[in-house]
Parts: sequence; C-alpha cells; structure tokens
Amino acid sequence: MLEVLTGTGLAASAGLNAYIPLLTLGLLARYSDLIDLPSGWAWLGNGWVIVILAVLLAVEMVADKVPVVDHINDVVQTVVRPTAGGLAFGAGSSSETVTVSDPGSFFSSHQWVPVATGVALAFGVHLLKSAARPVVNATTAGFGAPVASTAEDATSVIVSLVAIILPVLVLAFLLGLVFFVFWFVRRRSERRREREAARAAGFRV
Repeated sequence: MLEVLTGTGLAASAGLNAYIPLLTLGLLARYSDLIDLPSGWAWLGNGWVIVILAVLLAVEMVADKVPVVDHINDVVQTVVRPTAGGLAFGAGSSSETVTVSDPGSFFSSHQWVPVATGVALAFGVHLLKSAARPVVNATTAGFGAPVASTAEDATSVIVSLVAIILPVLVLAFLLGLVFFVFWFVRRRSERRREREAARAAGFRV
C-alpha cells in the first residue's frame, strides 16, 4: 500500500500546483538515489524536461499570487493539474523509492488505473482550491492571495517529498484535507445564512 500512498500524495500535491510534484520526481530521480523511475517514466528526469517544468512553475507561482489573475490561472489549470496528477500518481506509484521496493506488485496489470486515480485526486483538490481562493480574496480584499498561494506551494513541496520519503505521513495530510473540507463547507453555509438574514432584515426595514 505504500505505493498507493506515494501516488496519492503526489497527485494531491499536483492539485495544489501542477508542476511541483513532477519537478520533484525529476530532480530526485536525476540527482539522488531516493527514487528510481521505471523506463516508461524516465523522461521526467531529462534535463530539458526539468528546465521546462521549472519555467512553467515560475510562471504559475507568479500568476497564482495576483488577485483576478489567480482566478484565470485556476480556470486554465482545470485541465493541467488533473493531467499532472495522473502523471505524478502513475510515475510515483510505479517507481522504486526508499520505502517501496516492489512497486509493480500492486499495479502489475491495468496500467491506466493509477493514472486515472491521479487525475481524479488532483481534480478534487483543484476544485477545493479554486472554490476557496475567491473566498480568501473577498474576505481580505485581495491581500490574502499571495499568502494563500505561498502556503499552497509550500504544502505541495512538503507533501511531494513526504510521499516519496515517508508515504505513511500522507495519511495525516488526507485527514487534514477532510477536516478542511468539512470546515470550508460549514463556513460557506454560515456565510450564506448570514447574507440571507441580512437581506431579510433589510426588507423588514
């Protein structure tokens, strides 16, 4: 199950930032012994691929920290992040890492399953991020965008590394994500009731 946790962590990370988990996989595969990519995913460690991912990451990190532009970026990333999540889950779950010695034992057949799973996971995290960002912008007059974006980038880096080095801790991230979803939905419901109450009070006046 460690390969599943590795793939899950990388895919969830892609839902926050499409390029961080892919770049992490490429850099660690090229410059360390922490991960050994299978032949089908070895292209992630190619020097040119790493450079392209780094450039795309720089563009995304800037765009995601500017109010309004971050919304446009989220729309564009609706396709990019799930795709990256599929690639990250597929590559991570089928790789030999410091904690996974026989990755092929879990996904020995049905090679499309890990990619599809990664797409679904990244898409779910992306939807949550896209729904939360307008709330942050509205409640902070846009000043919260760079703070939220930086926190998301940092989380993406940490989760990507943890997924490869200590995948069991991915469970803690998933529990935190579930708690955040519960809090976010509850908070939105409360704000909706407050707006309706304020509207009703205005009509009575």
